[in-house]
Amino acid sequence: MSDDVQQTVFSIIAKEAGIDEGKVTLDSTLKDLEIPSLDAIQIIFEIEDHFKIQMPDRDPNFDTESVKGLVETVEKLLADKAAKPPAPGDSSPPAPPSA
Repeated sequence: MSDDVQQTVFSIIAKEAGIDEGKVTLDSTLKDLEIPSLDAIQIIFEIEDHFKIQMPDRDPNFDTESVKGLVETVEKLLADKAAKPPAPGDSSPPAPPSA
């Protein structure tokens, strides 16, 4: 499990929920952390935005209710993204040329 991904997910959860990052553990669920569902949605948006990924919506193969599940989902999506180049006609802008 990547510490960078885990740390980033923890900090996004803490920031969006307005809680101390020290309260966020892999074993926590968003419910344990008393995060309302609207905040949970915002957390997922922030994670997607940060990592440039699309989280699955209510996919039974992905656990987006627990912190560990969120971290694992991000890692899986990042691995999938790294494994395949963007499809032709992908709407993302081309990378700027490196200086």
